[in-house]
Amino acid sequence: MARTRRLAVAVLVTLGTVIASGATAAEAASGVALDRHAPQAVTFAPARVAPGDPGVFVAPKTTLKLGSKGAVVKQLQARLKELGYLPGKIDGRYGGATLTAVWAFRKAQGLPASSKIGTTVWRALENPKPPRVLVPNGKPYRVEVNLTTQLMVLYRNNRPTLISHISSGSGIPYVEWAQWNGKRQRFSGDARTPTGDYKTTWRRSGWHRSYLGQLYNPIFFNGGIALHGAYSVPLYPASHGCVRLPMHVAEVLPDLLGTGVPVHVRGKFRR
Repeated sequence: MARTRRLAVAVLVTLGTVIASGATAAEAASGVALDRHAPQAVTFAPARVAPGDPGVFVAPKTTLKLGSKGAVVKQLQARLKELGYLPGKIDGRYGGATLTAVWAFRKAQGLPASSKIGTTVWRALENPKPPRVLVPNGKPYRVEVNLTTQLMVLYRNNRPTLISHISSGSGIPYVEWAQWNGKRQRFSGDARTPTGDYKTTWRRSGWHRSYLGQLYNPIFFNGGIALHGAYSVPLYPASHGCVRLPMHVAEVLPDLLGTGVPVHVRGKFRR
C-alpha cells in the first residue's frame, strides 16, 4: 500500500513538472530535458532563462526612474540581464549602465526611449518581443546593427545573446586636424556607418588611439570602422562612422565575439 502511494506521488510530481514546463509526455518519458532553456525544478521565483527567452516574470507595480534604488531596481536589472540587455551590476541602483539597457529594451519593443519604468514597460518585460531580425537567413553566430533603431544584437545559435543601445555615424561631414605619425594632418569624411555585410577582423584591448579619437576595446569589421566602447553614447548617431557602445558592454563583448564573425549593418536613422 505504501509503495502504491509513493508511486502515485511520483506520477503527480512528474505530471506537474511536465505541465509547468510545457514539455510533452514523450519528452518526459525519453529522459530529454523537459525545458531546454529553463530550470527543471518547478519554482515560483522568476525563471533563470537563456538570454532572449521571455521566461516567467511577474512585474511589480512600482514606477522607477533614473536614480531609483532598492529591491525593485534589482528585479528590473535581473530581468533585463536574463533577456540579454546588460544593465551593469545587479546592485539595486538605477544608474547610467541600467539606463542604456532600458533604452535598448524600449527600442526593441517599439517604445520611445525614456528612463521611466511604468506600467507599459513592466508589461513588456513580462511578455517581451525579440528584437527585429534583419537577416533572417544569416549565420547562427552573427552581429546585426540596426541603424534605424540604433541597436546592436549579437546572435549565438540564432539566439539574441546580447542586445545593446548604440550610437552610429552622425552623417554630418567632418574635418578634423590631429597629430598623426609625427605631424599635424587633416582628416575629413562623411561620418556615415555604411550598410552592408562584413566580418570582424582585427581588434585591440583597452584604449586604442586613432586619428579621430580614443576607442575602447575596438573590434573592427569594415576597414577603420569598429564596434567600440565610448563614454558618450547618446540617443542619436554621433560618431565619425564607428558603432559606439556603452563602456560596460564593450568590456564584455570581446569575450563573446570572435574574429571572422559576420556583421550585418542595415537601416537608416531619421532625425
